[in-house]
Formats: sequence, structure tokens, C-alpha cells
Amino acid sequence: MGRPANGGNRLLAALPPADLALLSPHLQKVSLEQDAVVVRSGDRREHVYFPHGGAISFMLDMPNGATIATAVIGREGALGALSVLGASRSSVTAVVRVGGTALQISVSRFHAAYMGSSAIRDVVQAHTGSILMQLQHVAACNGLHPVEARLARWLLELHDRTEGNIMSVTQETLSQLLGVRRTTVTLVVAKLRAVGAIRSDRRGLIEIDRARLEEATCECYRIMRRKTDRIVPDEL
Repeated sequence: MGRPANGGNRLLAALPPADLALLSPHLQKVSLEQDAVVVRSGDRREHVYFPHGGAISFMLDMPNGATIATAVIGREGALGALSVLGASRSSVTAVVRVGGTALQISVSRFHAAYMGSSAIRDVVQAHTGSILMQLQHVAACNGLHPVEARLARWLLELHDRTEGNIMSVTQETLSQLLGVRRTTVTLVVAKLRAVGAIRSDRRGLIEIDRARLEEATCECYRIMRRKTDRIVPDEL
């Protein structure tokens, strides 16, 4: 399975010009810096972000201090769009895993446009379906599949949202995504390196061999990718 085409945000691209015009005057381009926390669990949502590049993971914070990723979004989604459904505070912590750019709009202006446009409501509904689908499959994958297959899946999902075949991903980041200790990550990375799926160094750079990495992952990656493309078609 090849990588998705790169380009602008797919949700915004799906909007007719008249509906996009309700948002365009209020959209501001911002940078998404790697490892930056965009919003913390419990914080009030102030903005909606439409990524044009990069990847943001949704992290669930447990009472004992552990974290685990529940979903990842890039140009096919938005961060904060579900605020129009009534939740004013974030239930997850959102962390930039792959740096990029996004278009930002205040929650209040986005809500006003949402109320005045059925097309924007349709886009939010599609995004909601995509996130729910991902949450369900990640939960199933965590319970059914070995950690090396899950790591391969996360790397593929990040790679889908990255330019080139080299990513800057530390073992600490992989530990957080998987919800396992760094010692486990070290062992699993070694296994993927042994089969030629990745090459890594001490600086946190990982080079992907996509074909071999797809062989190492479980069926969840392909299922989630196909379902996302059906729910949020790539208009570009």
C-alpha cells in the first residue's frame, strides 16, 4: 500500500467555495513544532487546527502517570473540531509527533461557521466518524496484536504524514505511543531493524523501508487506512 498524496487539509478541501469562505478570513497559518503540546487534558479548547502537514497524536493520561496514544491525525483531520458538539474542555492531551503546519481558527468563529453551513457540519460529522473508527481499531489492536506489529503500525501512520523516508522519532516518543517501557521499545526496534524494516541511530532518526514495515505490521493499519479514505475522501 503506497503513501497518501501530500497536499492541503482534506477536510477544508472538501468544502464548497461558499462554505470555505465562512472560515477563510479567520484562518491563520501556524507552525506545529515537534514534541509541542497543543492542548492538555482538561484544558479549555481555544482553537481548531487543520493540519497541512505533520502528525498530532491524542494521548490518554492515566492516574499513575502512564500515557498511551489513542489516535493520530494529520491533513485528513482536525484538532478541536469536536468542540462544536458541546465539549468545551479537551479529554486528551494532543502532542505534535511530526512537525508541520496548520491553519488555526478560534473555537467561537468555527462554531459560528458550523451553525451557518450544512457542508461544514457534514465535514465535522465525517471527521467524528474517522476518529471513532480509529479509536475502536486502536483499542482492538492494543488487545490483540504483539507490540512489534503495533510499533510498525504507528510508524506507518506517522510515515503517511511525513515528507521523505527519514523521521525524527525518539524512543521516549515510541514508548508513549505504545504505552510500554523504553526497554521494551529498545527490544522491538531491534527486531524491526533485524528484518530490514527500519534503520535507526542514537539521534532518534528512523529510516523507513515501507514495504518491509508493511509486512511487519498487522491488518489494522490497512483496514484503518482504507476506512479513513472512505470516510474522508482525498479531494486533492
